[in-house]
Amino acid sequence: MSHPYQAKIYVTLRPSVLDPAGTAVRSGLTHMGYTNVEQVRIGKYIEVSLTAENEDAARQQLDRMCDQLLANPVIENYRFELQALSAIA
Repeated sequence: MSHPYQAKIYVTLRPSVLDPAGTAVRSGLTHMGYTNVEQVRIGKYIEVSLTAENEDAARQQLDRMCDQLLANPVIENYRFELQALSAIA
């Protein structure tokens, strides 16, 4: 029997990768008077609803999804939070 899960996935550039969008946002914030902002990094947030036999199977599927499509493992890191959802009665 499959169980429903909700995943929140966070994808960010690896620390060694330059982030031109983050640099542009930091510059804009500085021009707006926020001179205390030292660094800005831009990333992606993705929500995925899925069903799986158990939590381990859901985590394995999410790892594959991130490695194959949702993140570029060469330049990005990812992490996710997984929550089991209650079945609707």
